[in-house]
Amino acid sequence: MNQFEKTPSDEEESSIAEPIEPRDEAYKDSIVTIPNLICFARLIGSFVLFAFAVVEWRIPFVALFIVLSLSDWIDGKLARWLHQRSDFGARLDSLADAALYAGLIGGVLLLSWQKLQGELIWWIIVGIFSYALTTGAGIWKYGRIPSYHTYGAKVTQWFALLAGGFVILDGSDWPIRIAMIALTLTNLEATAITFVLKEWRADVLTLFHVWPKDIHAKIMEDRAAKQRHGQRGAENG
Repeated sequence: MNQFEKTPSDEEESSIAEPIEPRDEAYKDSIVTIPNLICFARLIGSFVLFAFAVVEWRIPFVALFIVLSLSDWIDGKLARWLHQRSDFGARLDSLADAALYAGLIGGVLLLSWQKLQGELIWWIIVGIFSYALTTGAGIWKYGRIPSYHTYGAKVTQWFALLAGGFVILDGSDWPIRIAMIALTLTNLEATAITFVLKEWRADVLTLFHVWPKDIHAKIMEDRAAKQRHGQRGAENG
């Protein structure tokens, strides 16, 4: 048995530094909810997005990607406002997000292949590899894809929106470098979350929300000690 297969004990469960967003009990196992319907629409829209790239409709491609990205923000807000958060919804949201990113990357490759040849393609490969890493870690440990929806993932989505728009509309290629760096860092954080968590959970906003209390307390203690040392140095000086 490796460390990924350990069964959580009560003591381990109580050592989490911060609470994780709860499921809404009335909808915990529900499939047909308003947020889930929006996720289904985004999933289908991702295939339409790729179809726009195939027929080289650049403006509609960018416009649809903006709409689908906004739908991701909207379904999360509605799930909270309507108290319709569910485990199925979290998994569906992650699947729809993966389809959206696949549609974006596939579309960018089709519409801007000449521009991406050379250095830029390696940035994209690194981003894809980081996603494969965190997805593989989740499947290995939990038997399912992670659905953390971290703050980093939310920020990365907007970087990806800017990057795709700039590249497809023949703008600067620097946004794609920034987006791939953000994507890689986000996926590395998700992999670390998978390493820390003993069982599958959804909507983990940051690594520090699941950081063990003893390690978290030690970090805060060291930080406070450094501050006290700095204050003493200033007083002596």
